[in-house]
Amino acid sequence: MNTNHWFLLVGLLMLARGMAATTISRSPFTSAMVYLGFGIVLGPTVFNILDFDPMQQSDLLEVLTEIAILISLFSAGIKMPVPFKLRHWDAPLRLAWVSMTLTVALVAAFGFFVLGLPLGAGILLGGILAPTDPVLATDVQVRHAGDKDQLRFTLTCEAGMNDGSAFPFVFLGLAMLGMGDDPGAWHWRWFMVDVVWATGAAVAVGYLGGTLTARLGWRLRIIKPRHEIMDDLVGLGLIAVVYGVSSLIHAWGFLAVFFAAVALRQTELMLAGAPKDRQGMLEQDVAKSAAARTSETHEVPMTVSTESLVFKEHLERLSELTLVLLLGGMISLHDMDWDALWMAVFLFFIARPVSVFLGLAGSDTSMRLRSMTAWFGVRGIGSIYYLMYAIGQGLAPDLAQRLTHISLFVIMLSIVVHGLSVKPLMESVWPRRR
Repeated sequence: MNTNHWFLLVGLLMLARGMAATTISRSPFTSAMVYLGFGIVLGPTVFNILDFDPMQQSDLLEVLTEIAILISLFSAGIKMPVPFKLRHWDAPLRLAWVSMTLTVALVAAFGFFVLGLPLGAGILLGGILAPTDPVLATDVQVRHAGDKDQLRFTLTCEAGMNDGSAFPFVFLGLAMLGMGDDPGAWHWRWFMVDVVWATGAAVAVGYLGGTLTARLGWRLRIIKPRHEIMDDLVGLGLIAVVYGVSSLIHAWGFLAVFFAAVALRQTELMLAGAPKDRQGMLEQDVAKSAAARTSETHEVPMTVSTESLVFKEHLERLSELTLVLLLGGMISLHDMDWDALWMAVFLFFIARPVSVFLGLAGSDTSMRLRSMTAWFGVRGIGSIYYLMYAIGQGLAPDLAQRLTHISLFVIMLSIVVHGLSVKPLMESVWPRRR
């Protein structure tokens, strides 16, 4: 396909998606399933018009997925309804770190003992497949800045943090396969630098970046004459600066961007004097969100986080369309084998539920919340990014081909299986309060 064909295809899909928004919302399918179906039909499975080789285009895919994840993490962080306090964030922290580690260990063990992968490759595959996705899981994540739903908050917060907590395992797997800066001394370096330093520095950079941006933006808005601020550019600029600084000091940029968005929003609300209820939820935001939707002038609170959110969500939808379409073009259903199928079954029905229930053991979460969380571990764009990153580090071609094959089919099955179940389960098991 040349450039003109790409413009035509993406343009037609965008028009169809925009016109059929209500139809899709009432159907049993998600938008990601629609894009994936188009990609598979146009790809090598049927017409072979769209044939995208991830091995040859790994650099391009890495950049595209990286941008999509950054935008999605920022949007997720802005919509967090509660300030960062341990009693509110206990369950997401457990999921993002304890359950993440357990999932990687279980996937690595399955890859080593059942699929016959080297242990390093098994850990690498665990790092690729363990994180839940912040891009494709929109149907089970926080919808707006005042959404107080506990399940959606937990899943959104987990997805925001585990993109950072997965990276150490990707680095560990690569080091065990003989790649990295110092393959002979990876043990101490991995723990001290890739885990302790990179995590702590990411949280610090994100918190400082978001807090300073919020205070500066607030100060500019209240002085006379009032300054006009281009919130979309401020939001994008904060993403770029925080991610760039984190990369320079070897901190996890994804984690830093998520916490920058959380700090930006919470600091702006604190400066605005938003009251909190007994659970720490931000009541004023719900009222403002409702007023913004019903006002004839569509006025919204003058904050960088709120003003820039709509623009980020539009970019998020565009990236979802493009990348899931490419995913369909990378897959040939004729090549699907038992390795990929068994890995998907193990991940969805054993590894994810076991790790969630163990990670949340002893917490104050309900059994219903644990069950729903255990099922909705959607895999997607984040996994593609980690896979492309590993290929770019110089994986052996045969191993890279096998990991690509398994990962892409697991992502495809996740989009289909979780997509078909999201609406029935959310409506029957976890109905939203009216």
